[in-house]
Amino acid sequence: MSNYFNKDRLYGDDFSLDEIERWYKEEIEEYQDINKENAKIYTYAYHVVNKIYGFNKLKNIESFENVLGFGSARGYEFEPIVEKIKKLTIIEPSDEFVTLNIGGLSPVYTKPNINGDISFQTDSFDLITCFGTLHHIPNVSHVLQELVRVLRPGGHMLIREPIVSMGDWRKHREGLTKNERGIPVWFFNKELNKYNVEIVSANYCFTAPSFVQRIVGRFLKKPIFSYLVYVIFDKLVSFILKGNTKYYREKIVDKVAPSSIFYVIKKNAA
Repeated sequence: MSNYFNKDRLYGDDFSLDEIERWYKEEIEEYQDINKENAKIYTYAYHVVNKIYGFNKLKNIESFENVLGFGSARGYEFEPIVEKIKKLTIIEPSDEFVTLNIGGLSPVYTKPNINGDISFQTDSFDLITCFGTLHHIPNVSHVLQELVRVLRPGGHMLIREPIVSMGDWRKHREGLTKNERGIPVWFFNKELNKYNVEIVSANYCFTAPSFVQRIVGRFLKKPIFSYLVYVIFDKLVSFILKGNTKYYREKIVDKVAPSSIFYVIKKNAA
């Protein structure tokens, strides 16, 4: 596994089907266990982040005929734009996260294919969201290819993912599943350059949310990134410090940098 610590490889992306199946089973079981304890008190905290970096880029679009949420769980992320959505499909592996109503809209749930194939026709969706999902998946390049395939020309895809290793996944990490790891920016750039898409924006974010949360969180009712003032501040700091971003953060100084990225991607006409 140490070979995956080379800069030109992403752990899991070249796994065999048997290895992918084992990863999938481990991931869904551990993710459900981690989230069961917080399920009753869970509050979705990313609305401001999603709006600032993503939905504001689409505010001139009056409606979305067919929307796909990839790994969207209970679909909270769609609440700010639910009135614009005509049909919503959510690909979600866990039955624990299925909801029947999102702001008056009834989503259609479907299970993911373990091999990463997406069971919809080419050019099916005019909006796709993928927030914090890809780093739980082994074969990211294939899944990205599928997401681009099912996106309609002129449609948009929003991706928010960690871009640091999230520690050494060969060891137990408190609060994290066994296999999850961040996805480096070079990998995103390499894969997205393969397709006929335009990167509308790529914003670095979350420079030090956990650190700030530990310092001031006890005085706040919500997570720090639920507050507009903090998100704007973090956006500025992340832009200034993006040059310090490293996938493997071995020194304390390496952690003074963005830990995530938010892409807004548009599929061009053929």
